[in-house]
Amino acid sequence: MVEIRVLRTDDKRDDFRSGDIELDRFFQKFAGQNQFRLHIGTTYVAVRETEIVGFATVSATSITIEDLPISIKRRMPNYPLPALRLARLAVAEAAQGQGVGKQLLKAVFQIAHEMADRTGCVAVVADAKPDAVEFYKRFGFQPFEAVVGALADRPPPTPMLLPIGSIPRVT
Repeated sequence: MVEIRVLRTDDKRDDFRSGDIELDRFFQKFAGQNQFRLHIGTTYVAVRETEIVGFATVSATSITIEDLPISIKRRMPNYPLPALRLARLAVAEAAQGQGVGKQLLKAVFQIAHEMADRTGCVAVVADAKPDAVEFYKRFGFQPFEAVVGALADRPPPTPMLLPIGSIPRVT
């Protein structure tokens, strides 16, 4: 059984290994700082017994109508639209293939619906690494063009969008 909850200051993150050094480094060194000191994102962890087996980091964002797929663009007003950004999602190597990523994504969907109900949210925007694009597509995300900055020698993430109306409510 896996519990999804907010990262705590006393959570042990040093041993987390997903197989992606950038995601591991973020979780080990920056997730806590971003959440507890800078307040620029919140990390949710998947915990099995006492071990963290995955994490997802989210933050509020906005998207412009110019960035949206044509099918969504027609229904939206022409000003910045609130969205939830799924900035990072990773599963520990030992837990991969066991549905942990899907559970984390369902938790993100629940957060998006809560945000939509409380303050407004038109979509979840995922920054999909090249090898994760197919994972997100299975849940209905679609690639879209957005202005992104260069990431030095790393391949740029693929912005992917899932409209709030397409996100199943989790009870």
